[in-house]
Amino acid sequence: MKNAFLIIDAQYDFCHPDGALFVPGAEQDIERMATLIRQHTDQIDNIVVTLDTHHILDIAHPLFWHDAAGKNPAPFTQITGVDIDSEKWIPRFAPDKAIKYVHDLEADGQFTHFIWPEHCLIGSRGAALHDTLFTALKEWSKQRELDYLAVPKGLYSLSEHFGIFQAQVPDPAIPETQLNTSLIADLARFDTVYLMGEAKSHCVANSLKQLLDFAPELVSKLVVVTDCMSDVTGLGYLGDPIYAEAQARHVRFMPSDAIFN
Repeated sequence: MKNAFLIIDAQYDFCHPDGALFVPGAEQDIERMATLIRQHTDQIDNIVVTLDTHHILDIAHPLFWHDAAGKNPAPFTQITGVDIDSEKWIPRFAPDKAIKYVHDLEADGQFTHFIWPEHCLIGSRGAALHDTLFTALKEWSKQRELDYLAVPKGLYSLSEHFGIFQAQVPDPAIPETQLNTSLIADLARFDTVYLMGEAKSHCVANSLKQLLDFAPELVSKLVVVTDCMSDVTGLGYLGDPIYAEAQARHVRFMPSDAIFN
């Protein structure tokens, strides 16, 4: 049996208390991930880590928007299509694309647009893997003589990119927003794919949803590692329908201490 780990956004800004968008519980999740990797080195045949990576002038960061008085929205502000049509919030950059994006996002039915604290800025400490996980990855790589694969997402500033496999609203002119078929094909080589990371409510949930929607061949191989992911405070309900769908489609859910036993 060949096993792969798909670890979503286990980065400083999400997983360290001093991070810009700390997810409570993520520090303990990281410890469990690192323990899994150390204790089961010989049973893990591939590790993919995703790296949420943004520019400052991102559509989900405060500086991208302003109101009629020139004030930027505070982090955790929701911006709806109605807000934009009424000019409660006005995009400062690429206005036509930004307005269309927010309406398209709502039409998709999963999320309305949300403003986050500036996080995982390209080149910053916050965008790096958490040190505890990174140390475990290096040990695994040296012992197995295999490199882990790091996959960035979020660098296109005019779309959120919660799920690893494609942007929330793909742009036909931007290849990195399109469905990552090569990553799907790479994961399909393995008998079991263990999904974990941050945050359960957003990027893990959306990565799972994209697998359900675009990679049915992987559904029977998936295991969601339940104690290696945590929700953004107060927003766990956003991922609940996705996890319910996964359970209905017989995706396995298990804690870290059960997956190799």
